[in-house]
Amino acid sequence: MDEWFFSALKLTTRAIEVGGIAIIVLGILGSSLAVFWQILRGRSGSEAFNLYRSNVGRAILLGLEFLVAADIINTVAIEPSLQSLLILGGIVLIRTFLSFSLEVEIEGRWPWDRHKGESEPSSRSTA
Repeated sequence: MDEWFFSALKLTTRAIEVGGIAIIVLGILGSSLAVFWQILRGRSGSEAFNLYRSNVGRAILLGLEFLVAADIINTVAIEPSLQSLLILGGIVLIRTFLSFSLEVEIEGRWPWDRHKGESEPSSRSTA
């Protein structure tokens, strides 16, 4: 392929990586401002802290998604080798574990317990 194509791909992956980092940093800053605002408005410290943790976790999750996308593009389109594919697999496994852990931390329950406790419609008919 042409050299300009690889240059464009490298620039694209770099932009996606910078976007992911910016999402994490701006998410932390925005969450920090939001928690201070909530405390100033009279919200209890524990409620504000839980809100802060949730918002920071969401920012990290979204930023990780961008970083994984950049790694996939880099591995598949720019450096398609067995070694880079194995490295990508390791990175995806680590980031998947981090995402899963953050999701559990944000939601406060296991993903398979998401619908536990919700009332299911009764299958009995009333005559």
